[in-house]
Amino acid sequence: MDVNDKTLQALAAAAKFREMRQEVISSNIANSEVPGYKAKRLDFEEALARALDVDGELTMKMGDQRHFNVGSGGFNNLEPSVRESTNGVVDETGNTVDVQDEMARQAENKIMYDAIVQLMNKKLGLMKYVVNSER
Repeated sequence: MDVNDKTLQALAAAAKFREMRQEVISSNIANSEVPGYKAKRLDFEEALARALDVDGELTMKMGDQRHFNVGSGGFNNLEPSVRESTNGVVDETGNTVDVQDEMARQAENKIMYDAIVQLMNKKLGLMKYVVNSER
């Protein structure tokens, strides 16, 4: 049994990115009163989907062995992208943070993080069961 399988790698990466997203959201909320502050978003779902690429549809096809493999790249070099939010809400000071929206995003992110942790616990519990049953 491979302890470091793709599922566990994906869950660990998703948990790390959820933690990073929580920091970005918290930063947005903390800067909601700063004139001219632009709300940020952290996007990682597309990078994670490319790393998983279960169906092989998201990788570039290499027709010649001289081509470089620039496909999914696995989990070692996943990079989320941080961009300015384009929610269109700007107050009179030029700040684009909508606190209610950020609070909702924070709650959703926490729920998703908790679900990821539960899945990791289940996966590790299953691995522990398999190891103990093979004795």
